Amino acid sequence: MSDDGENTTTQQSYDYSGYYDGLPPDFTPCNIADLKNFGKVFLPTLYSLVFITGFLGNGLVVCVLVYYRNQTNLTDICLFNLAISDLLFVLTLPFYSHYSVVGQWTFGDFMCRFATGSHKTGFFSSIFFMVVMTLDRYVVILHARSMARYRTLRAGVAVSLLVWMLSLCVSLPDIIYTKVTNESHRLACSYVPENDSWKIYNIFSINVLGLMIPLLVMVVCYARIIPILVNIRSAKKHRIVKLIITIVVTFFLFWAPYNIILFLGFLKSEGVLQSSCNMEGHLRLSAIVTETFAYTHCCLNPIIYAFVGQKFMKRALQLLRKWVPGINFTFPRDFSDSSYRKSSVVSRSSDATSTFIM
Repeated sequence: MSDDGENTTTQQSYDYSGYYDGLPPDFTPCNIADLKNFGKVFLPTLYSLVFITGFLGNGLVVCVLVYYRNQTNLTDICLFNLAISDLLFVLTLPFYSHYSVVGQWTFGDFMCRFATGSHKTGFFSSIFFMVVMTLDRYVVILHARSMARYRTLRAGVAVSLLVWMLSLCVSLPDIIYTKVTNESHRLACSYVPENDSWKIYNIFSINVLGLMIPLLVMVVCYARIIPILVNIRSAKKHRIVKLIITIVVTFFLFWAPYNIILFLGFLKSEGVLQSSCNMEGHLRLSAIVTETFAYTHCCLNPIIYAFVGQKFMKRALQLLRKWVPGINFTFPRDFSDSSYRKSSVVSRSSDATSTFIM
């Protein structure tokens, strides 16, 4: 990021602040003019694509679930909150896109804190709701009879409120310690903790709460679910297993690289890794690419969790047919009501057909 005007050439060549949370500002100034120019083109372009696709996909999920709210079940509540989380996340991207192009924060201190809080809360709540959906699937398949009475709409609302409160609490330090600062003759929206403990907390929350624990829950739960699904007498069991593998692998591939780069940046700031301009350039470039790549995961959530479900897809097509007059959306044979009848195992739960793609 750089200033505009006559001093652009000289001020653009050096950077004294860390744009990303995991890359703190305590490093020797390095010439990163080319990296800034790359970021000015790459970030707005990818942020815009993520914003448009994420807004349309998750917005459609919200509209469908609200329109068919009379048929809502526990799975639909989780889908609704997951879509809201991703919407909250992507709605902050236009601010950061403008930030990367202009080179300074022009929206004031309140919007700096608000955008950061929305961004982090959307990030954590999206991941936490994916964990809740994983646990719900685990309960449906392995403990449906003993837990069926607890899987009510009231329980779904209570769990949703708990997840939102937890997400907000985890994000609270970012809201408190993020503010507008004057750095190198420009206004920046930066995370400025009062001591190193909050830097450690930031890395801990992103890597442990945002990746390691959710991934562990997914692997353990789905490892127990898959053997049971394989024994189901259904032609679609292989499709379900592929969906499960896709959920876990996609989550890991999209978020692990970014978390690793943030952790390496933290180790460098602590002196564990040797600091050099070459390493600084590689870390920043990797952070730009892996961050944007990770953000695209919110665009895939509607596809993975909603549109692969035949019942949800049928609802979406019915709604679109009402919204777009003159265009007749036909339903494939697989979308008939008989196509997602419950199997002998999945029928343990009243809404297990929504839990997987049966």
